[in-house]
Amino acid sequence: MAGIQTASGEYIDSSWELKVHVEDLGEDADPITLRVTGEQHIGGVMLQLVEKIGIAKDWSDHGLWWKQKRQWLLRTNWALDKYGILADALLYFMPQHKPVILSLPNQRSIRIRVCFSSTTFGACAEVCKILGIRHPEELSFLKAPEEREKKKKKDKDSVTQEIFDLTSIQPTVAREGQTQFGGVPPHFIGSPEGQECYRALSVCQIGLTPEDIQKRYKATSVTDKTAVHARWLDSSKSLMQQGVQEGDRLWLQFKYYTFHDLDPKMDVVRINLLFEQARWAVLLEETECTEEEMMMFAALQYHVNKLSATSDPMLLPQDPALQDLDEALSHLEVKLEASTPSEALEGIELEPELQEYLKVFRPRKMTLKGYKQNWVMLKGTNVSCYKNKEEARGEPLILLALKGCEVIPEVNIASQKFCIKLLVPSPEGMNEVYLRCENEQQYARWMAGCRLAAKGRNMGDSSYDGEVQNILSFLTLQKSNAQTSTSAAESINMLALVSPRYQKKLKLKQLSPRILEAYQNIAQITLMEAKLRLIQDWQSLPDFGLSYFLVRFKGARRDEILGIASNRLIRIDLNVGDVVKTWMYSNMKQWNVNWDIRQVSIEFTENINVAFTCVSASCKVVHEYIGGYIFMSTRARDGGTKGLNEDLFHKLTGGHEAL
Repeated sequence: MAGIQTASGEYIDSSWELKVHVEDLGEDADPITLRVTGEQHIGGVMLQLVEKIGIAKDWSDHGLWWKQKRQWLLRTNWALDKYGILADALLYFMPQHKPVILSLPNQRSIRIRVCFSSTTFGACAEVCKILGIRHPEELSFLKAPEEREKKKKKDKDSVTQEIFDLTSIQPTVAREGQTQFGGVPPHFIGSPEGQECYRALSVCQIGLTPEDIQKRYKATSVTDKTAVHARWLDSSKSLMQQGVQEGDRLWLQFKYYTFHDLDPKMDVVRINLLFEQARWAVLLEETECTEEEMMMFAALQYHVNKLSATSDPMLLPQDPALQDLDEALSHLEVKLEASTPSEALEGIELEPELQEYLKVFRPRKMTLKGYKQNWVMLKGTNVSCYKNKEEARGEPLILLALKGCEVIPEVNIASQKFCIKLLVPSPEGMNEVYLRCENEQQYARWMAGCRLAAKGRNMGDSSYDGEVQNILSFLTLQKSNAQTSTSAAESINMLALVSPRYQKKLKLKQLSPRILEAYQNIAQITLMEAKLRLIQDWQSLPDFGLSYFLVRFKGARRDEILGIASNRLIRIDLNVGDVVKTWMYSNMKQWNVNWDIRQVSIEFTENINVAFTCVSASCKVVHEYIGGYIFMSTRARDGGTKGLNEDLFHKLTGGHEAL
């Protein structure tokens, strides 16, 4: 109902004028003036506004932002009076989803639409759904380090120059957990651009140089490591509330180091990004490791780089069972093609086998005996060892069924050592047998045969000759320096596989043989197995998963470091770096925050009380870390059947601000 207007133009009822700026009309456009009453609800205001704008378009994603209060007016059934909105309110009508640039752990950048009105937790979950990442609660957004980016804008890492545009991709409406094409989210399959984006997400970064690593910012002290955590966005507030603007750059990183239910089929993108975050943590020495461990990490990276150069995540690997079926059918087809019995007999070849003298060693307790020369026969998937060739028709000294066994190379080119270690499971335990070959050719034949036998195949398999050549090529590679390799897959810069400290300490001639020696033990594992192995090795490092904060403990005279892990809190001496005290979450009774003095207080069992103020970051970040890890520990209990409980997450991480 319109108000009654006096001669001077004023209204004498309870209505008043509300000015709303419409973002779609441009910065210079005048605000739209609406006549409203305090009882009018937000939904009615937006309806009145759209009618007055008079432009036919989809306004469903738009919402009202109250600038002075830094608040979204999302409750459309609330009246203006209930929100406390008066005529002086600065309201903006704008889209809730806007594009930002996300830097990913694999040094790729994507442009993607993010919800500016939901909590950061909700916005991150929405992004993860588009990217095909399960368990989004493990990740969050950080603000990009602005000062450093401005200084280094000219010499930006070339890898981050290309930005993949995902703004037009919307997650396909599907049942929970439903995917197709081997775990690839359906919305990536429809277009070449979508497929290219998926490759950028799921294939590791190859072609790194030592300069790429040296260009990256490296925290030189524990204090430097504390600086990064001040940039985490508050999970319970929206991006808009935290000053994030359209087109800003944010980092998407794993925040909580508890990786729940990693599935190689469902988590291709998640495992790749996790692999990259682990790799960079080791290369930049954010997680410290010994020289031997660094060589193992380098070997795994080398293997992943080699396989990634030729892998395409859009092409599904064939199921081994189906492959066996295909081979069986092809053999049957050959037999059926024969028209007469004699032709059929001619077509059936004798099963290929290997038999020659090898040195055999079987480790036993309390024995110093070494290798003995035996006549060894590999037929089908079995290895038989005889005292000599003449006794080969009798009972073997050793009979091993290799199907399902572990075949481990033990090679040292310099000392001409060509050994094959066979670990064969048996009811009595693990049978361990070593076969020692005389030269490279003999080793390649036997190694290829044993590997196929371990997979349940014989030397008649079509892949046998290729396997022999691969082994010989690998032995040739070990002889030469990695730099002299001409193959694209082998032209991997070995120095780019280790941290700058080891780049300086070890010359390429020293580094290459050590990495290749470690590589022998993992040369046969798949690409996904190698990524998971690196993640597992990273998790086994002593200071894995520690997030550092500069704090002042109550009663202390100087600042100290607080390390927060998935299961414990650690007090660290800032000057020496020694661990002073460790408190386990399992002994925690409760924790509180005094927001006025920025103090976190924690009560443990046995009347232990710990209190500290946060120096390097907001106490909200510390509160979120502790509450977040408590939340993560609840996931295993329900077996993941109940889905993600966002309310419980905010209850544990938000404090009074989330209520």
